[in-house]
Amino acid sequence: MKATGIVRKIDDLGRIVIPKEIRRTMRIREGDPMEIFVNREGEIILKKYSLIKELGDFAIEYAESLYEATGHIAIITDRDQTITVAGASKKEFLHKPVGAGVDKAMSDRRPMLQNQPGTALAAAICEGDEREGKYSAVVIAPIIAEGDPIGAVALASQESNQKFNDIELRLVETGAAFLAKQMEQ
Repeated sequence: MKATGIVRKIDDLGRIVIPKEIRRTMRIREGDPMEIFVNREGEIILKKYSLIKELGDFAIEYAESLYEATGHIAIITDRDQTITVAGASKKEFLHKPVGAGVDKAMSDRRPMLQNQPGTALAAAICEGDEREGKYSAVVIAPIIAEGDPIGAVALASQESNQKFNDIELRLVETGAAFLAKQMEQ
């Protein structure tokens, strides 16, 4: 554990304010669920709670099925990072912060389809994916559960001149809707 040097007092309602710098660094937003842990030494540990991670093996199997059906890289993210990938190196994608494309699809609450072979894509799945020539096509659909974006389903191709169309768009939208229904049960 790393000390920050920040000390806060508990208010009369039992609350402690998490400093803005820490919230920004840890990507904690208003309304984000936090899991509380305690240990024998009396430490209280707050951890961001990921609804999508609760699906665990189910999300992994879904990504693998999507990859097998399309032959394209399939990725499922929560609000902050990729939680599973099929069809590509796990080292390259797993637990990486989400990129601008996933963030935009979630904040706009709309799917994103981009076909621009050989150029930098605004539809970046992970941070660093914006680099030129990474993907030839990307499609991202937000997972919306109970009105809030909780993650995304994405397909990406690194094949030159690959273009996605309504079929890939509908596949990720269906996957996102299905995962959202699983979370609401």
